[in-house]
Amino acid sequence: MKKLLTFASLLLVSIVASSQTVGSTKTEDYKASFETKVDISQFMNYNGPQIPIQILKCGISEEMYEMYPELKEKRVGLGVANITLEYLENLNRFQFTEDKTEIKNRMVKQFQASQAGISQDKLDGRGKIRLAHYFVEIECYDYSVSEDETINLKDGVKNLLVTRIGLQVRFTDAENGTIITASGLGEAKTTRELTLLSDATVDPVKFNQSTVSIATKKALDIACARILPRMISKGVFKN
Repeated sequence: MKKLLTFASLLLVSIVASSQTVGSTKTEDYKASFETKVDISQFMNYNGPQIPIQILKCGISEEMYEMYPELKEKRVGLGVANITLEYLENLNRFQFTEDKTEIKNRMVKQFQASQAGISQDKLDGRGKIRLAHYFVEIECYDYSVSEDETINLKDGVKNLLVTRIGLQVRFTDAENGTIITASGLGEAKTTRELTLLSDATVDPVKFNQSTVSIATKKALDIACARILPRMISKGVFKN
């Protein structure tokens, strides 16, 4: 009987120990109300009039590069800019106007050559060049990577790496200088699980560039879903 009780006691201790968390590291998660998720789907499939805009700034600032050199090393800013432009294009609400002086000068020279009759192709740009109704700036105001770790005797080691990107979208009216702005905070999560018997090294989870792309798209979803209702209320779009 004593042997039976001893065995039962050892079994109970083993069960309790196997599910015991022996260590954990967690980071507080907080989002301001202006950064939280809003449904963008209601603003998709737009077929109304488009407004011409000019992109003045898009991507990651030099200050952010100084804080996180790995972003510049991996050319993350270029990816953020490309994703942002493609995203705005897919909304089907905007026409993009050229901001580079060199290209504008080339356009003028082509028009002049056409008017002088020295070119085979005839171009008449009079009254056709679109001017931007809004100047647009998309700036990354926040970037962070946090890692939470839990060590459990039963489940082993679990790492959760969260990449966060905050984007602010700002439209400045080219006629009167008034500003319409909105922000969004996107997150992308990377999870790694290791058993305590695993031969894998418990090194920090490596930076994954794809998380920046995912977080950027989520941030744009939120920011655009917030700014479009404000543009509709101001009469920029009907719906």
